[in-house]
Amino acid sequence: MTLVSSDAILARLLKLHPKKIDLVLDRIRRLLADLGHPERKLPPVIHVAGTNGKGSVCAFSRAMLEAAGKKVHVYTSPHLVRFHERIRLGGRLIDEAHLAALLEECEEVNRGQPITFFEITTAAALLAFARHKADALVLEVGLGGKYDATNVIDKPKLTVVTPVGLDHAEFLGTSIEGIAAEKAGIVKAGVPLIVGPQEDLPRDVILRRADAVGAPVAAFGQDFFAHQEHGRMVYQDMAGLLDLPLPRLAGRHQIENAATAIAGLRYADWASDAAIEAGLRTVEWPARLQRLTRGPLVESAPEGAEVWLDGGHNPHGATAVARAMADFEERSPKPLYLICGMLTTKDAVGFLSAFRGLARHVLTVDIPGEGASLGAGALYDRARAAGLDAGPAEGLDDAMMQIAALTRLDEGDPPPRILICGSLYLAGVVLAQNG
Repeated sequence: MTLVSSDAILARLLKLHPKKIDLVLDRIRRLLADLGHPERKLPPVIHVAGTNGKGSVCAFSRAMLEAAGKKVHVYTSPHLVRFHERIRLGGRLIDEAHLAALLEECEEVNRGQPITFFEITTAAALLAFARHKADALVLEVGLGGKYDATNVIDKPKLTVVTPVGLDHAEFLGTSIEGIAAEKAGIVKAGVPLIVGPQEDLPRDVILRRADAVGAPVAAFGQDFFAHQEHGRMVYQDMAGLLDLPLPRLAGRHQIENAATAIAGLRYADWASDAAIEAGLRTVEWPARLQRLTRGPLVESAPEGAEVWLDGGHNPHGATAVARAMADFEERSPKPLYLICGMLTTKDAVGFLSAFRGLARHVLTVDIPGEGASLGAGALYDRARAAGLDAGPAEGLDDAMMQIAALTRLDEGDPPPRILICGSLYLAGVVLAQNG
């Protein structure tokens, strides 16, 4: 049994390629061949791409499949606190000894050849999935689609493309049509494609790809529908109408994500109506409008405050979260304060603009331990450019202290609603510190 920790091995693997991301498939195909082609020995795969919502669709799919009594593997990225979160084997996160052994095996077979961190760790995940029987594998694309390391599955059971927007411009460019084409690169001939809600341009690109390769399509707003009505979720497709509980995950956008997962499982005849309902009630997906109710950070908030955490980091995601905050405000008015940290690669002005007229004040913070973090001062400048009242903070604790001071000045207001947002990396820090 290996005595080397997975963290130590992961640190070594980071050095195998000068770039964190390099979108080609040659290297992972070479390594998978040397490992005996585990990608050809997997359980039926649901392959999920998109800019926003793909992790939530994976979470809904897993919850519903498990409610149907199925054993499910899941691969998602990035992780929030520990790398182990990325690999779920038959319902459980991979354990330390197993992960370390897989990583060492892939490292040895790779023999020091250039390969990115995501590629070699994806190969390790596929090796684990191939060696453990399951009824399904829910596989989330890391970045893009066509050249993502997960796109080595020749014949998945289903492909899914969730809403496409502008993100990762340094790798995917700034053309929404080009980004949609990258996402649609997972679409395979004869494999059913589930298309989540889309703007017109990306929708057209995705549907043209499906038509070109002969993939049958079920698209939101055309072949399946969902909305909230009287505190319930109403879902409808060609097979009929379902009256369901609202998803456990908060926000109107999660109704659309849940519907996308339901459409796929109904298309594949993989989950009963009862399993779908149970999955909606039990689904878990941290840092996606997650209400924090305990821990040191919550205890430092003003008395009676609501504290929410979300890892969305692009304008499209911000719009969905801002819409959810507006819905909360309509039901229970409270002054909204943001604590925001973002990476230098993100459109901070576009992200924060979604909260104009909604957030009373923004406290900007550095993301601890993240070299690509925007400084609190630089993010403050962007918040002001977005038309928001803002101020920098020295960290999460200082931000909470400032909010407490600001709320004392407004004694007639109810306790505040606090949203910590802007980055999954910041969300990971919050969950680690507040655990």
